[in-house]
Amino acid sequence: MSDEQTGPEDGTTADGDPTPAPDAGTQVTAEQAPSLGAASTPDERQAPEQATERTPPAAQAEPVAPKPAAPRPGPPRPGPRPGPPPGGARPAAPAPSAAPVPAAAPVEPSPVSAASEDPRRWGRVDAEGVVFLRTAEGEREIGSWQAGAPDEGLAHFARRFDDLLAETELLVTRLATGGGDPKHALTGAKALRDGLDTAAVLGDVEGLRKRLDELVGMASDAVEAAKDARDQHRQAAVARKEELAAEAEAMANESTQWKQAGDRYKAILDEWRAIKGIDRKTDEALWKRFSRAREAFNRRRGSHFADLDRQRGAAKARKEELVAEAEALSSSDDWGPTAARFRDLMTEWKAAGRAQKDADDALWHRFRGAQDAFFQRRSSMFAERDEEFEANAAAKRALLAEAEKIDTADADAARAALRGIQERWEEIGKVPRDDIRPLEQRLRAVEDAVKQAAEREWRRTDPETEARVAQFRERVEQFEAQAEKARAAGNARKAKEAEDQAAQWREWLEAAQQSAENL
Repeated sequence: MSDEQTGPEDGTTADGDPTPAPDAGTQVTAEQAPSLGAASTPDERQAPEQATERTPPAAQAEPVAPKPAAPRPGPPRPGPRPGPPPGGARPAAPAPSAAPVPAAAPVEPSPVSAASEDPRRWGRVDAEGVVFLRTAEGEREIGSWQAGAPDEGLAHFARRFDDLLAETELLVTRLATGGGDPKHALTGAKALRDGLDTAAVLGDVEGLRKRLDELVGMASDAVEAAKDARDQHRQAAVARKEELAAEAEAMANESTQWKQAGDRYKAILDEWRAIKGIDRKTDEALWKRFSRAREAFNRRRGSHFADLDRQRGAAKARKEELVAEAEALSSSDDWGPTAARFRDLMTEWKAAGRAQKDADDALWHRFRGAQDAFFQRRSSMFAERDEEFEANAAAKRALLAEAEKIDTADADAARAALRGIQERWEEIGKVPRDDIRPLEQRLRAVEDAVKQAAEREWRRTDPETEARVAQFRERVEQFEAQAEKARAAGNARKAKEAEDQAAQWREWLEAAQQSAENL
């Protein structure tokens, strides 16, 4: 039998990356402006942009149709079979075919209208050429138009929205007809949706967001359906390879029919190569079972030591890779991710197994040294940072002591003093995590006290309250004058009535004054 060694197959495919969406903050000049009477075409997207960018770009997906899968080979025709050895050979089953990719459910036609039909509905251009998008939350600035009439600017940004809408509907159509990869459709839809908040476009942004939400949901369902189909195919392929591996192991342990068993090993290998769709890790595990069984058949008595040497060599090679990575990471300043990676390296080290003792000890010494060097540097950096944060906390406590002494009797002076303290607070910087909440609570208490003092001052000086008090005071003075006049005329009855009225209004005056003071 041939000693040919063949490993499991693997393949990957890739498609295009998302293309950038137009950004917010675009300014267009007269020299750059195209003829706006023409309809928007794909060429406009390739021409130099008529804008200067103010905010980061958002991703815009450009889906790519999946590549057709290569035809799967059929199962090999069985050759001569051995006689009935222990655990006799079983007839070859057909190799599992490629996993089908289910198409997504049809998507309803888009409810979003093209913005270029009525650009004025979605925004405006002010006197300075700033372009604003109308949304449910209010207006958002998206760019500046200096190239011509405001209506031309609105049409320009509306065509940009229509471009996004067209890309969305292209993704919807491809997903609904099964003409694209659901995973790429999902990536493209998310990229378009994520870029809407900063996109320099004019149109029904919220409607487009809802459309993209629907597309994301449909694409997610299609991705899950495709995954289920692949899982079913994988289970069938794994089950068949497990049967082949078990048959090979049975022959390796029991068969003495060398020629017939050797021919069967060749037939198993041909069928093995035709079975696709298993993940690399599982495929490699099953392949090792088959390979070890074949090695055992050829060199049964020496198979144990040969396998042990192979494992030790693999462990040494893997640990050399881990040591090289650890030594490269030992000088990293990216503390969090690097510390997490060192923990993963330790787990992988334990899983790699043992090499020859001398080589294993030397590799461990290098690995441990690289790990210690990194964590010692990190501890030193944290100590310096903690010292700086403690100094910042002390400075903020001093500011709080000053803030808590602010006299709120003068609301304007209190607000001015608080503003100065808040500015100095921000300049100080970060503090230890345990101090953040207590310090912020103390500052918030001072801010609340100053705010309440300002509100009380405003209510106390409210013109409506002052007018009411003045009215009550005037009526008291009127009735007191009438009472004095009646007494001078000798009319005691009218004097008594006027005094009673004055007393009543005086009570109301005192109540109004007391209410104003309590405010």
